[in-house]
Amino acid sequence: MNIVLVGYGRMGKAIEKEALLRGHNILETFDTSDDLSANKDKVAQADVCIEFSTPQSAYKNCLFCLELGVPVVSGTTGWGDGVRELQERIQQQKKGTFFYASNFSLGMNILFELNRKLAKIMQKAPEYSVSIEETHHTRKIDAPSGTAITLAESIIQVTPDLNGWTLAPQEESHAIPIQSHREGDIPGIHSIKWHSSVDELTLTHEAFGREGFALGAVLAAEYTLDHEGSLTMQQMLGFSDN
Repeated sequence: MNIVLVGYGRMGKAIEKEALLRGHNILETFDTSDDLSANKDKVAQADVCIEFSTPQSAYKNCLFCLELGVPVVSGTTGWGDGVRELQERIQQQKKGTFFYASNFSLGMNILFELNRKLAKIMQKAPEYSVSIEETHHTRKIDAPSGTAITLAESIIQVTPDLNGWTLAPQEESHAIPIQSHREGDIPGIHSIKWHSSVDELTLTHEAFGREGFALGAVLAAEYTLDHEGSLTMQQMLGFSDN
């Protein structure tokens, strides 16, 4: 599989290493949208583009590749409106392949599934309140993380008393508080806490490095070879939408 990498920072280099280990070819790497658009012919030769850039450039990068007919796997966070616009575009046109995930870690996506199931169970225990906490390295731009937002949105979807989330220390009734910390070189820690006056339930995922995210991104790229449309990790892992 010939891969174009857009965003050649630490994550991009980890993806490159994992892709090579799995026998794939890195056709080209690009750091900026200008570099990408200046190499249209090279990009068009790719089997897939893996995009981990910035919230400011992700939409432009993904759209450029999609318009060339190149499937896109994107893990850039902090551009939710653009993600939804591209997903709707793919669904309406019934053409192209766009695989988006706020987190490509296999373990984190198992936690996503557990979070959805637990949120449904907790509807029978209204004495518990829910909160989310996430910690990342100091270079991470967006806060809260896209993963924390995904966790919150899954809970909100099945909890009638909740209508949104807030970034702590802000507080709103009927909203999930999310605490964000930026410390050292931490790859990512996410916790969902259900608290009552007598006890607390906690789901936690801690990444030990970038390798897990890189593997998930490459597996997603392989998945695009046999699947079309707007794709997700939930689909790839065979989790039910229910």
